[in-house]
Amino acid sequence: MSAAPAKHSHFDDIQGILTGALVVAVGLTFIKQAGLLTGGAVGLTFLIHYSTEANFGLTLFLINIPFYWLGVKRMGLEFTLKTLATVFIVALLTETLPLVLDIAHIDPFFAGLAGGLLMGVGMLILFRHRASLGGFNVLVLYLQERFNWSAGKLQMGLDVAILLAGTLLVPPLILAASVLGAVLLNFALAVNHKPGRYMAF
Repeated sequence: MSAAPAKHSHFDDIQGILTGALVVAVGLTFIKQAGLLTGGAVGLTFLIHYSTEANFGLTLFLINIPFYWLGVKRMGLEFTLKTLATVFIVALLTETLPLVLDIAHIDPFFAGLAGGLLMGVGMLILFRHRASLGGFNVLVLYLQERFNWSAGKLQMGLDVAILLAGTLLVPPLILAASVLGAVLLNFALAVNHKPGRYMAF
C-alpha cells in the first residue's frame, strides 16, 4: 500500500500562492497590454474595465466577493482565505507590475499564447495549494470535487460564454487572439488537473 501524500506546509502554501499569483499577474499583464479578453471572473473584469475604464485590480477584487460565500460553504474556510489572499495579490500586482515591466509593443497573438499559458500554469500552482483566482475557479473546483467533473472543461465552457459577450467590444483580430489565449489556458488545466491525478493537499 502506498503512503498517503504529505500535506503542504504553511511555508509551501505561502510560496505557492505568491508564485502562482505572480505568474498569473504576468500573464494578465500581457493580455491587458494587448487589449485582449479572457474568460471567467477575470474576463468579466476585462469587460467592465474596457467598457467603463474602471480600475482593473479593484474591479477584479470586488467581482469575486459573491463567490467567497460558496467558497466557505462548499470548499472550507482555509480554501476561501487562501483564495481571498490570492485575488488580493493578483489585483495588486496587475496594477503595480507596469511600474517595473514596461511593454512598448506586444503582438496580440503572442500575448494570447504566452498570457494564456502563463495564467494556466499559475492557476495550476494555486490549485495544488488549495487556492484559486476566485469567481468561476471556485465553482469549477467545487464541481470537480463534488461530481468528479473536469475543472478544465467546465472552465472552458464558461470562458466561451464570456468571450462571446465581448464580441461587441473588440475587433475580430483581437477576439481571435483572445480565443487562442483562453483555449491554451484551459488546455493547460484540462491536461494537468484531471480528477484522480495530482490533487491539492
